[in-house]
Amino acid sequence: MERKRVRVGLILLSLAFLGLFLVLPVVAVFVEAFRGGLPAFWEAIFEPDAAAAIRLTLLVAAISVPCNLVFGLAASWAIAKFDFKGKSLLNTLIDLPFSVSPVIAGLIYILMFGSQSLIGPWLKSEGVQIIFAVPGIVLATIFVTFPFVARELIPLMEEQGRGDEEAALSLGASGWQVFFRVTLPNVKWALLYGVLLCNARAMGEFGAVSVVSGHIRGLTNTMPLHVEILYNEYNFAAAFAVASLLALLALFTLVVKSVLEWRYADEIAATRRH
Repeated sequence: MERKRVRVGLILLSLAFLGLFLVLPVVAVFVEAFRGGLPAFWEAIFEPDAAAAIRLTLLVAAISVPCNLVFGLAASWAIAKFDFKGKSLLNTLIDLPFSVSPVIAGLIYILMFGSQSLIGPWLKSEGVQIIFAVPGIVLATIFVTFPFVARELIPLMEEQGRGDEEAALSLGASGWQVFFRVTLPNVKWALLYGVLLCNARAMGEFGAVSVVSGHIRGLTNTMPLHVEILYNEYNFAAAFAVASLLALLALFTLVVKSVLEWRYADEIAATRRH
């Protein structure tokens, strides 16, 4: 009887916590977004600066996510399937963005490519602008998001071992054939899960992007930066309208994440059975 009360109490406490810190804020975002009605909502979304912020966010995600997909696959394949010097160092460096503040990451790129850096004057003379432009935003986003794919793939690849790949090689398959016909199909759900998390973080990144973007309205503002500007200008309706798009992305990510976790769990269970 006492265990039942403890279990019920813990469940109620968890639901209350989720309702207070997750459900209510999301509901509040949508309530504020549509407070002025649907016409005001669409006006805020299709306003030129907001539209530019949405396009830039999609562009940055479209560049950074594939880059991290390639890096995550390569790093995971190397760490899980091969032995080499520096393997533990590479494995540790993958976690670096988790331990470094995004603001510090942005400052690092300013020190590397800014006008006061060693190569800054040369970049300026060549007409190449990285900081306060799209390339800097892409670089900062890649830095803060590159662990997500690798961290989903490495544990699964290590648990699967090298048996399937060694069997394929013994039958005469080339390295690329092994990768595309054996390794990749075995990790497809974990790969999609990592890409999903990477994309959600790329679209919602604020700290690093805020440092390197320069906050140039209509040019270098992503959706999170545009929301901050609108809120600071007391344009709450427009701020919450744009924020609701990010909230929709979060909800969509949650749904797809649940589906992929289910398939991911089945994949791990199948691996253990074999």
